[in-house]
Amino acid sequence: MKKIYFPIIASGIFLFSGCAELQTASQISGILNQVGGLSGLSNAQISSGLKEALNLGISEGILKLGQKDGFTNNALAKILLPQELQGVEKTLRSVGLGSLADQGLKLLNSAAEDAVVEAGPIFKNAIATMSFQDAAGILMGGDNAATQYLQTKTTAQLTAAFQPKVANSLGKVGADKVWSNIITKYNALAGKNINPDLNAYVTEQAVKGVFHMVAEKEAGIRNNPNLRTTQLLQQVFAVQDKK
Repeated sequence: MKKIYFPIIASGIFLFSGCAELQTASQISGILNQVGGLSGLSNAQISSGLKEALNLGISEGILKLGQKDGFTNNALAKILLPQELQGVEKTLRSVGLGSLADQGLKLLNSAAEDAVVEAGPIFKNAIATMSFQDAAGILMGGDNAATQYLQTKTTAQLTAAFQPKVANSLGKVGADKVWSNIITKYNALAGKNINPDLNAYVTEQAVKGVFHMVAEKEAGIRNNPNLRTTQLLQQVFAVQDKK
């Protein structure tokens, strides 16, 4: 995204780079009104356009991840084994048990698919309560300014909402039994005694996967005018296309 510079005082120039440097609503409004393309939009319209973009990207991202194999077939979100278990996969494959390793990975991703539906209401609430200052800061920020904002506002809630869902899903899809078998075999083969907390790991990776999708959608809308599917989106995001 092109950087946008705005005159604030006669002797200097201020770079508005994101939410961390938010000004007052009146200052931001003045800045936006100096930029061609937004002079006819109210503060409410600017906020609505940004919220519309976020809701669009999040809804599409969650829908994709929540489908069958939504995590498994998504390079941005697919859950791989944690470092402590990479030796497990290698050992199993070396003794002809690659299919068991594949099954274990697939079930971890299936549990994440189950949990991701919990993200929708949490994101919607964070977006609905976004102030004009927040919206303007995101609009003028970097390619992932909205993603960073949502990470700050929702990560703790997402983690708390995902954990019980992941725990239930691991049991529902049979991942707990499969991984008990995998770990038992590995410990016997390697002479070790590991017992990883898969619930915590899958929860963490599921949350990361959601934000990877949000970031992808945000970058798309910022950098591809064809993805701005409504007049309001086109008007609001036109500001970042100007120097």
